[in-house]
Formats: sequence, C-alpha cells, structure tokens
Amino acid sequence: MIKVQNISLTIKKTEILKSISIEFERGKIHGLIGRNGSGKTMLMKCICGFVKPTEGTVRVAGKQIGKDCDFPENVGIIIETPGFIPYYSGYKNLKLLADLNKKINGERIKEAMKQVGLDPALKRHVKKYSLGMRQRLGLAQAIMENPDLLILDEPMNGLDKDGVADMRKYLLDLKEQDITILIASHSAEDIEILCDTVCEMDKGVLTQLRGFE
Repeated sequence: MIKVQNISLTIKKTEILKSISIEFERGKIHGLIGRNGSGKTMLMKCICGFVKPTEGTVRVAGKQIGKDCDFPENVGIIIETPGFIPYYSGYKNLKLLADLNKKINGERIKEAMKQVGLDPALKRHVKKYSLGMRQRLGLAQAIMENPDLLILDEPMNGLDKDGVADMRKYLLDLKEQDITILIASHSAEDIEILCDTVCEMDKGVLTQLRGFE
C-alpha cells in the first residue's frame, strides 16, 4: 500500500529524515514509535503529500506522490490536533468537509459519528467539546468517506480508558475490512495490541523492529 524509497528531508539545513526506505503492506496495522522530534510526524506528512521530501519517492497504492497525484487517493488522516470550525456543531463541520468531495450523504456522516461514539444530533459547538470528543470527531472525519488507508498520528490523545478501548476495537474492526492503518503512538500498549508491524524513528532514522519479512 505504501512504498517509501530513500527519502530524506532537510529543512533550514537541519536533517529531519535520513534516507528512509520501507514498505507497508495492505490490510495491516503498522505502528510507528519514537520520541517527540524523532521525525514520525514529518514522515507521515511526506506520505500524505503535505511535505515534499528533499530526496527520494513515496508511492501510495502504486501512484507516486507529487508526480502521479498531489495527495494519496482514498485516505483518511489525523495528523496533529484536528482543526474544526469552533462555532459549528460536529455534524455541521463534517457536512461542510463532505460537501467538498460530494462522495457521501448526511446519513453516512451520522453513521461515522455513531461509530466513534458521538451523537450526530448534538447541537453543542465544537469549541465546547472535550479533547477526547475532538479526537473522536477527527476520526469520524478520517473514516467517513470509507478510505482504503488511514494515517493516524496519536489518535488516542485525550481519550479516557473506555474511549481508548473503544478506539482500539474500532481500529481492529477496520483492519478486518482490509483497511491499511499507519499509526504513531507513544503508548507501548496500543502498539502491542494493535500492530502487525512496528518500526521506530530516532533522530530521522527509521529502524524496523518486528513484523517485517
């Protein structure tokens, strides 16, 4: 699903990513661990097409990012804190985003919200949401258009114990539907429970830890 070949990234003479090559297989959950500043988020941004690497190539579903397409097709993304219009409800925020692509209707939006434990009928403005509710809304946005690939940077942030358990179950259910998931997490427990493969980022260098052939 994802093929990264020899990508490096230098910003203002600082080397952020150092000659990374890796392949992430379709239909599995792939874990990415590492300290803050290790390069995890920047690698995800390169895969998503948000940042262009200084060297190397990224292919998603066979298409080279930045050449065959600007961004991967049919992908759901949570990178950093999801941004929403604070004075709109959760449903209205998702409806505005869905209207850009016109792939889904209101019923699918409501279904996605219910899947992550949110009430689509709730009129509360997003500015009054807890951090955990914002994370759930971010995941609803990521999954609502039925993507083939999910790229999730710390998706458990702000969730309580029950919320984390719900999220883990949901991600495992998505894997059973042949959805590929790349997840960055600080939680060793999340990685152990969820991931088929695990790799570590440290100072821009990626090391395969387990699950790779």
